[in-house]
Amino acid sequence: MEQLTTPVQDPLIVRVQRYTRILYGVLAVVVFAGDQLTKAMVEESIPLHATIRVIPHFFNLTYTRNPGAAFGLFSDSPSPWKTALLIVISVILLIAVTGVMWKNLRLEWEAGVALALILGGAASNLFDRVHYGRVTDFLDFYFHQYHWFTFNLADSAIVTGALLLVIHLLTPRGHEN
Repeated sequence: MEQLTTPVQDPLIVRVQRYTRILYGVLAVVVFAGDQLTKAMVEESIPLHATIRVIPHFFNLTYTRNPGAAFGLFSDSPSPWKTALLIVISVILLIAVTGVMWKNLRLEWEAGVALALILGGAASNLFDRVHYGRVTDFLDFYFHQYHWFTFNLADSAIVTGALLLVIHLLTPRGHEN
């Protein structure tokens, strides 16, 4: 009769996996802190709706307040449930990302970095939404009359993390034998 055994993991591998998860957490905290710091600097030094030209015909710092979702979605909605719904969606996203990062000990570093960027950015925007009912945006990229939506560091981290995750998932990997 064959006996079922669980594979014994090398203590060094377990330690490396634990420290790797800590590094992902540190990256998420750095994104959160950096976003909060840059938003505070903008709020203290630029009047609301004012624009500072940084690179003509390409990039401005423009202080705006976004009560909606990313890229201004739902910002004009008069619904009293808008902020609550955005908070609930953000909390669900944070729980899902944290769960994937926590449960998967063998998370490849590309996916771990991507999820940490998403986690830090989403947590920072959620913090603002809970405390202020809106998010501060200030990065304004444009080319002549074509403007991208004004955004912040957290939005950049979320989009970058999502793109890295998609690239990671679509890139073929060699299989271990």
